[in-house]
Amino acid sequence: AGKLYQKKVKGVAVERGVAFPVCVSVNDVICNLSPLGSEELEPLKAGDIVKIDLGCHIDGYISVAAHTLIVPESPDSPPTSISDEMGNVAVAAYNAMLVAAASIKAGATNTQVTDIVTKVANSYGVNSIFSVRMHQMKRFVIDGVKEVALRHPTADDLEAGEQKLDECTFEQAEVYAVDVAMSTGDGKPRPGVLRTTVFKRNVEANYKLKMKNSRSLLAQVDKKFPTLPFTLAHFEDERGAKMGVTECVSHGLLTPYPVLHEQKDANVAHFKCTVLLLPSGTARVTGLDMPEYFKTDKKPEEDIQQMLDDIAAAAAKKAKKKAAKKKKKKAASS
Repeated sequence: AGKLYQKKVKGVAVERGVAFPVCVSVNDVICNLSPLGSEELEPLKAGDIVKIDLGCHIDGYISVAAHTLIVPESPDSPPTSISDEMGNVAVAAYNAMLVAAASIKAGATNTQVTDIVTKVANSYGVNSIFSVRMHQMKRFVIDGVKEVALRHPTADDLEAGEQKLDECTFEQAEVYAVDVAMSTGDGKPRPGVLRTTVFKRNVEANYKLKMKNSRSLLAQVDKKFPTLPFTLAHFEDERGAKMGVTECVSHGLLTPYPVLHEQKDANVAHFKCTVLLLPSGTARVTGLDMPEYFKTDKKPEEDIQQMLDDIAAAAAKKAKKKAAKKKKKKAASS
């Protein structure tokens, strides 16, 4: 890995860095919480639900991941007393991510994936977070044109201003962020009091800013983060960045990633992985295994369970092959 990160092309180091800033969202906060160093937040405590979300890139090729865990009583022991509701939503979100990743393949459509995710959510009695979507990723583009909704909008959703995605077909050689967030609440995110700190440059917008802080911030963004999301914590003059960002957003120069909340008593789980649509099939290249302490008595429908069994069998076969190769290599060197 060290050699990869230090690789040079024609004597020039390959560009690499953050593609999506680290966000740590706790309990009813769904995503996009990347607090500033100057902000005082309540410290984590045992039993808190923590969602970690991040992304990186090498030469503009992006990889993302998100994971959900529970804060334990001590570092040496797993969490205890996890509610049935939390187990249901965590297993549902993780399994939905797995089957969605397996379903994103050349020739399939985004509506087919939405149908499968909806079926998983219904099996476990939870709701997908409406505004969270899966995106195609391209070089230096984290949210491409092709998208996958986690659920189809109802008539009430459309009346409230939600948009129905156009159907699209997946093609070979594409890359997708398989992003799944589910809740025991109504699945409708709402604003809260936490500050938005994650933004992305809108490369198509231009405006002659009036404030000095705004002009300084935008100049730094254009130099350091011209296409990918960033957090205000990346800037040395945090106060100046906070003052300048308002004018930039109001004139469409920066797109905010607001901190999303669920109902106060809702349990929220968030998992994300990156998939590549290769000639040999779809390959999941990021994402951790679900923590073993998330359990449920609920079962998915038969076709979903068959998909999960096939995914588990393929993973076990791959792990066995990798272990045998490692053992053979070790024997050859001894």
